[in-house]
Amino acid sequence: MCGIAGFVSPTLDAGAMPEVMASMLSLIHHRGPDDAGYYLDDGIAMGTTRLSIVDLPMGAQPMADPAERYWICFNGELYNHVELREELRGLGRRFRTRSDTEVFVQAWAQWGPGCLPRLNGAFAVAIRDVLTGDLFLARDRFGKRPLFYVEPAPGDGLGGGAPDGRGGEFLFASEMKAFQAFPGFRFELDPHELASTFAVWTPLPDRTPFKRIRQVPMGGYLTVRGGRATPGDYAALELDVPPFTGSEREAAAFVREALRESVELRLRSDVEVGVYLSGGLDSSIVTKLTTDLSSHDVRTFSVEFEDAAFDESSSQQVVASHLGTLHSSIAVSHADIAANFPSAVYHAEVPAFRAAFVPMYLLSRHARDAGIKVILSGEGADEAFLGYSLFRETLLRASWNELSDDERMARLGSLHPELSHFGPANRARLKGLFEQFAVERLPGLFSHELRYQNGRFAARLVERRDEPFADLLALTDATTGYAALSPVRKAQWLEYKTLLPGYLLSTQGERMSLAHGVENRCPFLDPAVVRAAASVNLRFDDGFEEKAILKKAFWGELPESSLTRRKQPYRAPGATVFKEQRPDYLDLLLSDTELRKIDGIDPVFARKLVTKIMATPEAEISTKEDQAFVYLLSTAVLNQQYVLGRGTHRYTAPPPGFTVRTIVDHRSSRRPEPAGQALTEAMPRTGGLR
Repeated sequence: MCGIAGFVSPTLDAGAMPEVMASMLSLIHHRGPDDAGYYLDDGIAMGTTRLSIVDLPMGAQPMADPAERYWICFNGELYNHVELREELRGLGRRFRTRSDTEVFVQAWAQWGPGCLPRLNGAFAVAIRDVLTGDLFLARDRFGKRPLFYVEPAPGDGLGGGAPDGRGGEFLFASEMKAFQAFPGFRFELDPHELASTFAVWTPLPDRTPFKRIRQVPMGGYLTVRGGRATPGDYAALELDVPPFTGSEREAAAFVREALRESVELRLRSDVEVGVYLSGGLDSSIVTKLTTDLSSHDVRTFSVEFEDAAFDESSSQQVVASHLGTLHSSIAVSHADIAANFPSAVYHAEVPAFRAAFVPMYLLSRHARDAGIKVILSGEGADEAFLGYSLFRETLLRASWNELSDDERMARLGSLHPELSHFGPANRARLKGLFEQFAVERLPGLFSHELRYQNGRFAARLVERRDEPFADLLALTDATTGYAALSPVRKAQWLEYKTLLPGYLLSTQGERMSLAHGVENRCPFLDPAVVRAAASVNLRFDDGFEEKAILKKAFWGELPESSLTRRKQPYRAPGATVFKEQRPDYLDLLLSDTELRKIDGIDPVFARKLVTKIMATPEAEISTKEDQAFVYLLSTAVLNQQYVLGRGTHRYTAPPPGFTVRTIVDHRSSRRPEPAGQALTEAMPRTGGLR
């Protein structure tokens, strides 16, 4: 696992390029504290910070194919690199290392963009074609690794282009904070994108909360030529697949084998692999398969909460004891969440609707302190196997008019057993709410309309009163085949495209892990597992039995409590933490002057919300109010850190011994041939190594 960054610039002075490139990499050193290097050519630079996991001594980057036409900066892992290497060897390719980075660049040299659908991995990549001058960026099919870019317009402070008509600056990086190092760049919040983020709970697949900054979407790529990017995609979600035709027992075995193979692939590493164990079904399955496939004792890691309402330590201990893992946990208090919130926001780089990502930030630090650099986790299981109550809500609302009152009340009671406001005392009110939303209001968003009511409330924090779901509606309308999906399949699509990559895999997952140099791997997000799940879902039950086939696949191998208890969503305390702890940065919300410094935020509505939250007992704060408050607070902290460039973050300098090396310098000033000559020649150039 690594971090990548770079730029295409016809205007930046050549003498400044090394310093700018080194500074960009230093800002993301936490992603790859083991090594860093960069590549320079006329008007282009790209580099990598490396977290060495596979082929530790020989995997340094940037790396080239044998002909040195293609140079790669690679963030991630190819889990099927062994199989790809053998296929490429059969085609005459020869390898100098065991690294998956070399497999990627050789696959690119062999197949070009056609290699991407062959890759089973978590990655963001930049590839430079020396012959054509093109830069190619791509991201894995599920959005496990981030990849941001800036394609400025003329007159925005970065330079609109060179005098000879060449395009302007183009920047890219694994994390947006790297852009701070580029001369002339400055962060600005985008009110339109803030409203959409608050409403949908996450930025849309190609968006961010900041002006001019976009991200390569999951399964997408960019071809950068002349400072301008042309987008494309190479992988669509495979949800509407033919149903499994075998028996229930065969389906369970089919799913189990797909997961076993996925875990086996993700255990490929030259360093020890641990597991995050929440105590729920998904992480318990990953832990079980890891212990089966490992030749040594497996180490597991968990979060405990001092607040009993959120603590699952007893379930974690049961599973760890049953499977015989070496278990370690970290206790998280309200004070811990408050103290580390700014640091976690700094790494997340987006507003968050809850504080649950902060304990994950602390957990990854705990794992790294224990010497672990690779972690397996259960993300993606709920999306693949319909584990969220959202899916059961959708089925219930879609069939609402066909059910009797008794059936409606019974199914309402089974939706959220962990939430008090779904209890018997509130069921009559909930019945009215479900009746109100039994008919679609937002075209194509039927499954999420109840959730989006909370989001619509949070969107009122933004002064602009545009329809906050307009961009999401445009996205679904432009997606071929979306309209024909069933309500549950649409719900899956929305989860895969929004909350999974935009929050669960990023803010709560990858960004918190890589803040401390820990790579997270997700066996449930293997393409074969996702296809297997899609083929058995709704085939052997009516959708109201949570993860029926998944439970049958591991029946008798896990503690019965893990297989029979209802899903307990991972949650953490919210607004109560900040009311109780009163951290210094809470003043960003308590002062009208500070609120008005957040571009686009409605200070009047924000002030009313803060006043109510601060004066209301915890039990009387609604979910939508709690979410809106955390959104507002995280946005205020982001504004201080990135827009205003002030404290409230915990940036640390690179560790001792961390150096950024020039791996290759192809600039005209460093080679004897006339400037630009090599770009027109068929023969590749030789790098100036030092």
